[in-house]
Amino acid sequence: MNLHEHQSKQLFHDYGIPVPVGKVGKSVEDVTKACQELGDNDWVVKAQVHAGGRGKAGGVKRLTDLNEVREYAKELLGSRLVTIQTDADGQPINQLLIEKPCDIARELYLGMLVDRGSSRVVFMASTEGGMDIEEVARTQPEKILTIEVNPVVGLMPYQCRQLAFGLGLGPQVKSLSQIMGGLYRLFTEKDLSLVEINPLVVTQQGDLLAIDAKINIDDSALYRHPDLQALRDASQEDAKESQASEHDLNYVSLDGSIGCMVNGAGLAMATMDLIKLHGAEPANFLDVGGGTTTEKVAAAFKLIISDPKVKGILVNIFGGIVRCDLIAEGIIQAVKEVQLSVPVVVRLEGTNAEQGRALLEKSGLAITTADDLSNAAKKIIALAGGN
Repeated sequence: MNLHEHQSKQLFHDYGIPVPVGKVGKSVEDVTKACQELGDNDWVVKAQVHAGGRGKAGGVKRLTDLNEVREYAKELLGSRLVTIQTDADGQPINQLLIEKPCDIARELYLGMLVDRGSSRVVFMASTEGGMDIEEVARTQPEKILTIEVNPVVGLMPYQCRQLAFGLGLGPQVKSLSQIMGGLYRLFTEKDLSLVEINPLVVTQQGDLLAIDAKINIDDSALYRHPDLQALRDASQEDAKESQASEHDLNYVSLDGSIGCMVNGAGLAMATMDLIKLHGAEPANFLDVGGGTTTEKVAAAFKLIISDPKVKGILVNIFGGIVRCDLIAEGIIQAVKEVQLSVPVVVRLEGTNAEQGRALLEKSGLAITTADDLSNAAKKIIALAGGN
């Protein structure tokens, strides 16, 4: 789950990480009032969307006239921002963050993530703040500094000093140590998967300030953090993906025409590969999980056919935890419920697979069975018109 910048900064503030003074507005009136409360006729107005590259896309401006702020707020609120990290439709802008600007002397990068290779939480830092960190890593890897944190002992003071010296921060060693300590507590206590401060600036006064903030939370741990779950902004997410999460389904929209319903992420990847191998493109990634039920199958079918690009559905189920005959019964009930108008091919394998296929064939519904995955992929592509 992603957080907005202003939500991330509130968490930063709670953990002692310095951030600019700011207020959030959801209407032109709110934005005007926020500017008046902040004062000084100098404000930075930032569109709040779950995407990077907002500045280059026109979603961030520094303004010194209240009338210009009002016009800018009218232009942004209710519109959609298209950045290098969004699709062509962009993300809806429903709120703006207004902050007091600061005098920047240097821009740095500081981030945290879970490194699967080392099984450690890793700090990443760079002197190339304010830039696309992926591009820096690709073209100037020597500019990326990393520190692995041993989970037994936690973040050590010498590691903070090591990173500070690597960034050329002599007078700010103590400040960076405090920021890194706060970030580490935040990361571990709130079950985060990614934190980025880009840029972390050194002001003309010599202070460190997080003028941007990005936080991703591990979805699987949200049940432990109802306070964070309440911050979810469904308007920033794909509507079908949000609906899928309500039914405990893993769903990702794609650009093809063959809908996929599979139990198991690995099996889903293999299914999509075979669809592409035989000349078509998958319309989605949909993993119904190991404990497949009739309700989940029905919800999955509804999700798939809500995509107008879908011309056929391939169901690929391996019956292990749940028997194939029970899965077949669920598919039959689901197909009757949602009244499908596109062809369906079902491949069952595992416990009671033969009984499951027999149930499907005797159902009288327009369901085609297949005994292996490659055959199933060929059948659905042919029935869907070959693309």
